[in-house]
Amino acid sequence: MKKNLLFIIFLITAIPVFSQTNFTISGFVRELKSEETLPGANIIVEKLNKQFQSNNYGFYSITLSKGEYNFRVSVAGYKLIDTLINLNKNSSLDFKLNSQNQLNEVIVTSTSKQNIAEQIVMSTIEIPIEQIKEIPAILGEKDVFKVIKLLPGIQKGTEGSSGFYVRGGSPDQNLIILDDAVVYNANHLFGFFSLFNGDALKSVELIKGGFPARYGERLSSVLNLNMKDGNKKEFHGEAGFGLLSARMTLEGPIKKDKSSFLISGRRTYADILVQPFLEKGQSTGYYFYDLNTKFQADINDRNRIFISGYFGNDKLYANYRYEKNDSEKANFKWGNATSTFRWNNILSKKLFTNTTLIFSRYRLQNSYEEEYPDGIYSSTYNSSIRDFSLKYDVDYFANSNHTLKFGIKSTAHRFIPNAFIVKDPDIALRQNEVQKYDSYEGNIYVEDEWRLSNKIGMNLGLRASNFNADGANYTYAEPRFSARYLINSTTAIKASYALMHQFLHLLSSTGVGFPTDLWVPSTKRTAPELANQIALGFSKEITEKSLQFSVEAYYKTLGNILSYKEGASFFDINIPDDATPKINYEDNITAGNGTSKGIEFFLQKKTGKLNGWIGYTLSETVHQFAEINNGEPFNPRQDRRHDFSIVALYQYSPKIKLNASFVFSSGNPVNIPRSTFFASTNNGLNGQTSGYRNAYGVSDYNKRGSFRAENYHRADLGIQFYKKKKRTERTFEIGIYNVYSRLNPFFYDIDTDNNGKTKLYKVALFPIVPSVSWSYKF
Repeated sequence: MKKNLLFIIFLITAIPVFSQTNFTISGFVRELKSEETLPGANIIVEKLNKQFQSNNYGFYSITLSKGEYNFRVSVAGYKLIDTLINLNKNSSLDFKLNSQNQLNEVIVTSTSKQNIAEQIVMSTIEIPIEQIKEIPAILGEKDVFKVIKLLPGIQKGTEGSSGFYVRGGSPDQNLIILDDAVVYNANHLFGFFSLFNGDALKSVELIKGGFPARYGERLSSVLNLNMKDGNKKEFHGEAGFGLLSARMTLEGPIKKDKSSFLISGRRTYADILVQPFLEKGQSTGYYFYDLNTKFQADINDRNRIFISGYFGNDKLYANYRYEKNDSEKANFKWGNATSTFRWNNILSKKLFTNTTLIFSRYRLQNSYEEEYPDGIYSSTYNSSIRDFSLKYDVDYFANSNHTLKFGIKSTAHRFIPNAFIVKDPDIALRQNEVQKYDSYEGNIYVEDEWRLSNKIGMNLGLRASNFNADGANYTYAEPRFSARYLINSTTAIKASYALMHQFLHLLSSTGVGFPTDLWVPSTKRTAPELANQIALGFSKEITEKSLQFSVEAYYKTLGNILSYKEGASFFDINIPDDATPKINYEDNITAGNGTSKGIEFFLQKKTGKLNGWIGYTLSETVHQFAEINNGEPFNPRQDRRHDFSIVALYQYSPKIKLNASFVFSSGNPVNIPRSTFFASTNNGLNGQTSGYRNAYGVSDYNKRGSFRAENYHRADLGIQFYKKKKRTERTFEIGIYNVYSRLNPFFYDIDTDNNGKTKLYKVALFPIVPSVSWSYKF
């Protein structure tokens, strides 16, 4: 640790001392009406043809020699501004941008910069929040994940699933952070929707390669989401409802220009509508809800604090009362909770620090209770992960050629992979030994964005990580490198390399029809996962500020990735003769390696009445495990050879917007059983035969990857009608999901008829699905 700190100090002190003719201009980039800070703003100093960027809190600092400069400031979704500045002393200036009212700006940009060739770090995508609301979605539920899956390099899951696969990685290899807090399960409705309410979000950034050293902990991507801070000028609100849910957002000043609040909630209401139609004594349904809250205050010109939180849950329940002392109750619920405290401190015009305290928790519970005259039988299964983190980050804007970032983070994890309790009046209380793991993770990083010349730029970084759990201790150094060479002002070639380690594993059950995901730490028996990724890219601004083209090729190797052994799942519970349940997931898993390679094409039109993008990915992913598929390589379920998408958004008039999208994907590999064997087995409980195993049997599978699902394709359409008044805006939307009613496969199964003939059949979820929604801003 001391050596790392000395290295950071050396980097700082090695920056050349400047002459007194250099001056620094610093401040924030803000939204004009609300005073919200805008992260990732692009600031071009035209005289020097150099580009700079505001940090994650909208702060910028630029040091230049004395003179007159034109500053061009832009953010995706906001009107560009030009400001002429005579720099003859150290100055403070906030740039204030007005949001675009019409759809004539960037829809999805491969960088926040106007010119994609200028960005040093490649494989970065920013998605303006307002445009998330433009893309057609099932049941009218606008979803960040659904937009992400329309981009190149992002493979889709099954029909309806919100999970996404980045460059051959699995969903658990995506680091999803909301206001710096890790979100471990970002899904509602068993994966059909994400838990992020667009009304509460300020910015969304996806990094799929060339990772800066400040990011780590996962192998495949970083999805960085920031909540709105709340309007410091005036009170505003937004309400809306669709076929599935209703939502409301309120924000405003607590003390004008000094502090603000935000509160945003969403809930489904199908369970409420169905309840009156159920028979007496029955209560069954499903719902989810989200609650986002945030408070921010300016203590003075140099200090700001933020307190934010997210709380959400899903619950599926069924309660039946037949008569007195005769009832059944079943509940399946899961949810996330996060809380973040952040303190921004501007130590000088060049030095910005941020101190963060973070809490994050995910837990799942499955319970069943049966009441009968002789007593009550119940069983409960719990699983959870909880984090407490402390983080300190420093941004040092040394000069016009160097921007340094360095920081340290410490996290205390607590894993409870399972806690299984059974109560039976015929037997004494039976409870397994609850598995509990306390672990510590520490990270330190340093990175330098180095502009060697107007043509050559680099981002050099080093990250060191340490993880302790269950007697295991792992320490790794992770070098990071990104480079850009400008052929001319509109054309660039780029390259990147990143070494990543992942200390947390997500086990997805392959042995049951309904998957249950389980977070577990690296231990002596399960080493951390690792990935090496190299990428090469070419980007071209075809027409100024309008048409952009980029292509990226990547190659990624994966090591120590985990999977359940053939036929195993978490619920393979070994019950010995003493009838004490005992679960050990490590006995059922195996480690392997993999590779992923591909090439991605992205053509985007950013301005005009008609805009959108076309994306195409050609890729292959291969896994190999010694204890799976007889040790032979195979294509996992995220392998889709071809992935194609088109998004078109058309501003028909100031009051009407049309939107459409089309997606095509090659079929993914599916494991299909050749046959199923049935045998009576003893479960150890009073010599009784297990009806569960007798009913489902044991399946014999073909080689993995030997069968592929049908190709997936779908078209969606939508139209939005706007009506504006002085201080209010109403939006009515009609959408059609799966316009031509393509029955895309959700899963495959086999069935055997009375003659012993086996038939493969496809189960599809959604034919054509119309939707309507309404929203009101005030």
